[in-house]
Amino acid sequence: MASRTARVERVMLPTIEPSYEVRARRIAGNELQVDIWQLPSPASPHIHVPVRVAGLAGRNLEINQIRILKKLKEAGIRLEVMPIDGLRSPIREDAALRLALLFRTLAPMRSRTAMVHVAEGIEAMAREEAAYWLGMAVHRKNPRRVLTALRILLTAPAR
Repeated sequence: MASRTARVERVMLPTIEPSYEVRARRIAGNELQVDIWQLPSPASPHIHVPVRVAGLAGRNLEINQIRILKKLKEAGIRLEVMPIDGLRSPIREDAALRLALLFRTLAPMRSRTAMVHVAEGIEAMAREEAAYWLGMAVHRKNPRRVLTALRILLTAPAR
């Protein structure tokens, strides 16, 4: 009796992940504005048009510009070679989550030292924790309260 060997071919299925994009442009006074947008994808069927998740510009972006440019460079996005009409570049989900949370948390802040503590705290978070906080900030009825709680947690002195 002849033995049959089954030949199984590997089928590569497309990854089902949310799709994000970084948009950067120069605004009045040659200031930089960086935004994170979520794009329609099979993983997010409720999104039919691009949705702005977070953005940062002006003084708070300038204060944290080195940190943000470093994160973008790690994600493969270089703003130094940005065209005149702006830049649109895809970004991985984990990098988009951290940057969006960072932008939302830093946007209303004024204290430089508190900004440093918050940015370091967000960088130290696990991916799941950052996703949790961003989800709370995006989908809650009062996102200001969530972001205020996060700021308090990250700037409270260690005891």
